[in-house]
Amino acid sequence: MTLQTANKSTQPASEVLLGKSLPELTEWVQQQGQPAYRGKQLYQWLYQKGARSLTEISVFPKRWREELADYPLGRSTINYRSIAADETRKYLLRLADGAIVETVGIPTAKRLTVCVSSQVGCPMACDFCATGKGEFVRNLQTHEIVDQVLTVQEDFQQRVSNVVFMGMGEPLMNLSPTVAAVKSLNQDVGIGQRSLTVSTVGIPGKIVELAQHKLQIVFAVSLHAPNQQLRQQLIPSAKHYPLDTILADCREYVRVTGRRVTFEYILLSGVNDLPEHALELANLLRGFQTHVNLIPYNPISEVDYQRPDRYRIEEFERILQEHKIAVSVRYSRGLSADAACGQLRASRI
Repeated sequence: MTLQTANKSTQPASEVLLGKSLPELTEWVQQQGQPAYRGKQLYQWLYQKGARSLTEISVFPKRWREELADYPLGRSTINYRSIAADETRKYLLRLADGAIVETVGIPTAKRLTVCVSSQVGCPMACDFCATGKGEFVRNLQTHEIVDQVLTVQEDFQQRVSNVVFMGMGEPLMNLSPTVAAVKSLNQDVGIGQRSLTVSTVGIPGKIVELAQHKLQIVFAVSLHAPNQQLRQQLIPSAKHYPLDTILADCREYVRVTGRRVTFEYILLSGVNDLPEHALELANLLRGFQTHVNLIPYNPISEVDYQRPDRYRIEEFERILQEHKIAVSVRYSRGLSADAACGQLRASRI
């Protein structure tokens, strides 16, 4: 699957109501012959009450509800749900065309984070990632991304505080719906932009394009290697996007947005976690307005990578700190349910 082919693989546009703004919903109800104030009612029932059918909206006239009983709102159905030992919940959601997409709800004492998918499958084929081992099907539409957050919020009966675009797919290969979903989650669902994270392995030209939207999101780049040769080994698509070019685009992103870039680095035992790798990474990022997230590898069945031991992880972190690189270690939630970073595959395995 080439990058160009993947960009063209998307579901035909359909008229659904989820993902529309208040003005758009107001215009829609007026087109149906209803007064403008019903647009606000519809907006509240969609985004605050999580309506799944227009028949649920009790403030609408009964006859009108019956006429619109089959009109699509754009909600998915939960095909499967599992709960990990740490209370993380993994969902397989069935979309209108029958495609299955995976999303994860991650609760802590103070927040509820949703890890959303931006594509059905992923064309990037990262060697350590379960999603990349499967088939790429298509891009998700805006409403299909927003729906994931509403579904998790409804299931937990708790307001979502944070959203990370780190599920199935490459968000920057589906940039327009991703940006539209960010804006809808912010303006319609009410989640602050600085509580939204978009993560990418890097698509030529797209980092600079994203910067032009001047979003106040957290922007994360999956680096995973301190040099081009190793990065290309782990991320085959990296051959299209040299490391020096991706870093130049990241610097442009910082200049345009005034926001720092977070670099994600999955630690693979004996592959990219040696002291010399840490030193090389520190030199690569010197003088950069950034933060590094170290992510100990989460195992999948298709490959034989191993997670480093705690000493190796702490040594890598220490070297970065000694060289004045802001760094933290992120241990993934949901391991026991195959819901952790890199384990999503849209199956029950």
